[in-house]
Amino acid sequence: MGKPTGFMEWQRVGAPKREKVERLKDSREFALPLAPEEAKRQAGRCMDCGVPFCQQGCPLGNPIPDFNDAVYRNQWKAAFLALSTTNNFPEFTGRLCPAPCEAACVLSIDQDPVTIEQMEKEIAERAFAEGWVRPQPPTNRTGKRVAVVGSGPAGLAAAAQLNRAGHSVTVYERDDRIGGLLRYGIPDFKMEKGVLDRRLALMEAEGVVFRTGVDVGKEPGFRALREQHDAVLLAMGARKPRELEVPGRELGGVVQAMEYLEQENRVVAGTATRTPRLNAEGRRVLILGGGDTGSDCLGTALRQGAKSVTQVELLPAPPVKRGAGNPWPRWPVVFRTSSSQEEGGKREFGLMTKQLTGSDGQLQALQAVQVELRREGDGPPKLVEVPGTEVTYEVDLLVLAMGFTGPETARLEEELGVRLTPRGAVQVDAHFATSADGVFCAGDASRGASLIVWAISDGREAAKALDAWLSGKSSALPSRGRDASFG
Repeated sequence: MGKPTGFMEWQRVGAPKREKVERLKDSREFALPLAPEEAKRQAGRCMDCGVPFCQQGCPLGNPIPDFNDAVYRNQWKAAFLALSTTNNFPEFTGRLCPAPCEAACVLSIDQDPVTIEQMEKEIAERAFAEGWVRPQPPTNRTGKRVAVVGSGPAGLAAAAQLNRAGHSVTVYERDDRIGGLLRYGIPDFKMEKGVLDRRLALMEAEGVVFRTGVDVGKEPGFRALREQHDAVLLAMGARKPRELEVPGRELGGVVQAMEYLEQENRVVAGTATRTPRLNAEGRRVLILGGGDTGSDCLGTALRQGAKSVTQVELLPAPPVKRGAGNPWPRWPVVFRTSSSQEEGGKREFGLMTKQLTGSDGQLQALQAVQVELRREGDGPPKLVEVPGTEVTYEVDLLVLAMGFTGPETARLEEELGVRLTPRGAVQVDAHFATSADGVFCAGDASRGASLIVWAISDGREAAKALDAWLSGKSSALPSRGRDASFG
């Protein structure tokens, strides 16, 4: 695929980025497009490796060698058609996916992998620019009505597929606008919301109905919603945040990451004003959590004009290169630097918060201790405090970005009798069906907090299973990476 010797002739070149000083002044996307000739070279690095581990590493099973080969041959529309067989939203994954496909790329054994994620974005943007992405409403309607609860990537993918199968789909979203975490959890500097809005416009033109401001658990209620539709698909995410259970948590100046990011997204959209409580301007900010959400909070605080920002991770810093117990093609547990971390702030590792202190109800300091991983005997490694390593940080705004524990499920249990897993997620079988008849679930609500690409994959697979349940026969919708057809 591509040029047989391309990987030997050309080095990996990532997407160019706007200058850091410039991009910190606004909320526009930091990444720029590749030049067409560079895109051709990068696609040409894709080898004829025989077994495309990249495709196996992708939860969607994207035909990566095929679309890379097409781009190298300047057959951009063919590349778009190939990519569209398995991915409803390449413009999202091309910006937001951590690219497990690249970790599984054969080149990554001892070189830099192919720029697969960036190629998805280039193909998608070329397709929109050329007018190849058009509404394709179904030819026939089945007469079946399906409710999708939640409008994040899993809900949108399921809605798109179910609509394509001819069912009448209504997506219910409790927020004022459609998109879930794509709308209010992802900062504009990673994905401007016009990218989301143009896709939603296409889905509406294809017949998907969106209803905002509807908290289904309260009105009409899950039981009533099920009675009003032939089937229900739950895709409400897993937004219950992990809490910081230490003395002083009640102090003012401690906020959850999603609250912080959502407010700023509303400010950027022009639908809200920045509140003092969630404004980092001139303040000493500390972020607990070293993952993507914490990084997004870091970039947001820098753009708000924070006096200082420190991102703190509980675990010790990972190694620069793969360890012996982390071989290819597994996901490489290595030290990474995000675009936000490139822009400024400090990073600390191996610190456990012990206490928050303040005055007059306001946070002033965080007290922590260094921890390290130790293994006793054959047991798993455990975090152990290191005596004499106590440290105190002066802080005015503490953002909790420590991950999520699961979906909000109380009314689901009460009204539908939906069973939960021991970890509090919605329990589903191999076909994404819950214990309630005609109720399916996809994405983080059943999987737990995960990647956008898994959410889209689950949404597609759940839609296929739900379609088969409604029709009483094998679904005509494509399976993961197989039997797919565009349109």
